[in-house]
Amino acid sequence: MKQETKVVIIGAGPAGLATSACLNLKNVPNIVLEKEDCYASLWQKRAYDRLKLHLAKQFCELPHMPFPKKLPTFVPKNGFVQYLDDYVSCFNLKPLCERTVLHASFDPNCGKWSVKVKNTLSGTDEAYVARFLVVASGENGEGYVPSIPGLDSFGGEVMHSSSYENGKRFENKNVLVVGSGNSGMEIAFDLSNWGAKTSIVIRSPVHVLTERIVQLGMVLLKYLPLEHVDNVVLVLSKLKYGNLSSYGIPKPTKGPFYLKRSTGRSPVIDVGTIDKIKAKEINVFPSINDIRGKCVQFTNDKTKNFDVIVFATGYKTTVRKWLEEGDGLFNKEGLPNKIVPNHWKGENGLYCVGFAKAGLAGVSSDAKAVALDINAILGHQN
Repeated sequence: MKQETKVVIIGAGPAGLATSACLNLKNVPNIVLEKEDCYASLWQKRAYDRLKLHLAKQFCELPHMPFPKKLPTFVPKNGFVQYLDDYVSCFNLKPLCERTVLHASFDPNCGKWSVKVKNTLSGTDEAYVARFLVVASGENGEGYVPSIPGLDSFGGEVMHSSSYENGKRFENKNVLVVGSGNSGMEIAFDLSNWGAKTSIVIRSPVHVLTERIVQLGMVLLKYLPLEHVDNVVLVLSKLKYGNLSSYGIPKPTKGPFYLKRSTGRSPVIDVGTIDKIKAKEINVFPSINDIRGKCVQFTNDKTKNFDVIVFATGYKTTVRKWLEEGDGLFNKEGLPNKIVPNHWKGENGLYCVGFAKAGLAGVSSDAKAVALDINAILGHQN
């Protein structure tokens, strides 16, 4: 089977859905290809139960559709999935699921992209041809687990946070969470609430804020320079939590909103983890040195036996596994070569959406920019 269209979009997460919606509004034909059996699979199938958006909902809207007023400021997972369902219905989005992209390349002879796909539902091969190719598979293509000496010898269960749902089955087990971002901190809290004997590895400095402090900071950014806003929220954080370095939680040298804007790393929004750490209900360890059987040795020379290790260590992109002629847009790690805001456009009609390390706000901005650019090119060609 070979099908031709104006735009092929790879990935039906929020980035792919937003891009398709923006193109539909401009009457630009497009096809969305998704390897999983549903759209937004990260949210629908690989997100833990208590997950919420880590920014206020007004900063997480997809193009042309605000969140319902009835939803709380920090939207829970189920609320966001329902929002995506409504988004798909509203803009008549029809992603083709269970399509694994095997290879995508540009043919200079015809000036079009050729995309070879495996239909995993039927087991057949498919081919798509398009003038434009949008990579919307995102930064979260597959779970990342760091290389640790002896990890292969671990005698217990190892899992990535994408497989974690809740801590119900881990009651009374010794569980180590590796990673101190929002996912790691929330999973540690959840495990402790379910009666697991919980520890967490905090390898890097991290800012810890409350939901209210984050909300205040987002409002202040409309009126004050970023540096001043960071100073305000850091004072409020210190008043709330004190000096967390004595609990093994060092603070970064740069402010939380500066880091979010420059690196994409969000501050931790505390859900109650800090109180549990202070009460010694959750133990904090530095980086892992090595693993021998169930015994984990840390860089401070302390050791402890664990039954389970949960890696909340983020994700990596998979785009360079199947994309050719993408060197102008993507580096070897599959991230944009250009810095924001010029990161989304490559050569020969190649684009990316959702690679700006700017969350859903970045997805929305990218999708609108890509659709506007494609529409302008098509307009000039007509």
